[in-house]
Amino acid sequence: MKKKSVTKILLSVMVLLVSVAFCACGSNKSTESSETGNSSSEKTTESAADGTQSDAANSDTSCFTVGLSQEISSLDPHEDTDAGTRSVLFNVFEGLVKPTTDGDVTPAVASDYTISDDAKTYTFTLRDGITFQDGNPVTVEDIKYSLERSAEMDGESSALSVISDIKIVDDKTIELTLSEANSEFIYNLTIAILEQANDANQATNPIGTGPFKVKKFAEGQYLELEKYDGYWNQDLDCVTSAKFKFIADAQAAFLELQGGTIDMLLYLTNDQVQALNSDYNVVESTMMLIHGLFLNNSYKPLQDVRVRQALNYAIDRDAINEFLFNGKSKIIQTHGYPMITAWYNADTEGTYTYDVEKAKELLTEAGYGDGFDLEITVPSNYSQHVQTAEIIAEQLAAVGVNVTINQVEWSAWLSDVYQGRDYQSTVIGFDISSQAPSTWYKRYYTESSNDFTNFSNTEYDELYGQALATVDKDQKHEIYNKLQQILTDEAASVFIEDPANLIALNKKYTGYQTYAVSAIDLSLIKLAQ
Repeated sequence: MKKKSVTKILLSVMVLLVSVAFCACGSNKSTESSETGNSSSEKTTESAADGTQSDAANSDTSCFTVGLSQEISSLDPHEDTDAGTRSVLFNVFEGLVKPTTDGDVTPAVASDYTISDDAKTYTFTLRDGITFQDGNPVTVEDIKYSLERSAEMDGESSALSVISDIKIVDDKTIELTLSEANSEFIYNLTIAILEQANDANQATNPIGTGPFKVKKFAEGQYLELEKYDGYWNQDLDCVTSAKFKFIADAQAAFLELQGGTIDMLLYLTNDQVQALNSDYNVVESTMMLIHGLFLNNSYKPLQDVRVRQALNYAIDRDAINEFLFNGKSKIIQTHGYPMITAWYNADTEGTYTYDVEKAKELLTEAGYGDGFDLEITVPSNYSQHVQTAEIIAEQLAAVGVNVTINQVEWSAWLSDVYQGRDYQSTVIGFDISSQAPSTWYKRYYTESSNDFTNFSNTEYDELYGQALATVDKDQKHEIYNKLQQILTDEAASVFIEDPANLIALNKKYTGYQTYAVSAIDLSLIKLAQ
């Protein structure tokens, strides 16, 4: 790839809009929705009358304010929500268990649980004295209602579909029986527990069990939260008021950060980090995202593994990383999250070097020595997807592949590409909405409704079934390593990187930590001493 021409592409954008650039698609929802560009259609719980009121609210210096690049998509945690929405609602809702910063789970609505030796029966004990944010006690009936509601809303792709029976043992105990052994199922039980009595108002009057409750939602402007005094963990020492301010323009958000009207901003560019003054600390992490060129394996040229492998050789991952993230991203070559080392196969790294001649050789063997046409469909509202597609188009031209870029609205991408599978290739990114590895690799299982790449491999399918049934963690680890290796060797898609995430935090505050799942945990944020 010629650096001069790529530089020209990137210089056409004055500010690299990383904030919502990467569609972070969840793994346990029927539509696998990602960081959406559309506004929420929900009614406000207490809408601001005008912009003046919103500005006044945001001037409260006692309120920890986070800048977000798009509005949350729903206040109902069981809706098909995006990663940005999940990161906010993490503070309002909890499941029987909740994620921890080290990638595990810990009891939340439940005080403890047991898993049977055959991994088919999960028994939970309701936490003593736990209440919803309206003061009403949480009951085992609420738990049963919540699990059934979430499963129904998600449909056949629900992670809860393996539950064959939900038994209320007594007023403190509930037992879940699975139709098949699944030692990872505990990771799916972070699904929010809701109040059954609030059934008709979940989207407009959100009531959870989390450490923060919704105070005001000004649609299109901000969501204001306040600490819930009745929260079960009384030992929390954190901010008492917080606001998520929606600022669509990344440069405007950065200016507000510099001006002190917001205290935290995610997805900064390296240039923005360099421009920050001494009032901010920078946290370096990754987006926990599988970013890549995803291939429709049913498109005729891509049915040949040699063609898919050729594309992997023809794309310079390091160049994309360097130009978009100053080399700070983690290069990947499989569908895996490097930060979660327990479930990541590092041996897949380095399988495909940037090798134009090797790519040409494979294309010739496959009968495409003169190249072929390839359309990359990309959501137009995510600038980094578009920019990545432009760089890839230039790189593939060097091996004779004629790329056209089809920019579509986000809603069209969801309906046509993800749900309809009517595409040839796409640039997108997938986040972690469930910590269960089985949900990550289900998307390549032939019979899966979310196998939108139409990847099909008999060995993969057999191993995936073994992974679900295996209780032994070491065996499960070995199987998932094999699944990742198959995705690499068979070139299911072109996996590029886990993008860098640079986060600015006002030095007035401390405690921010990153999670494997989408979460901005306000319960850890407190004023610095």
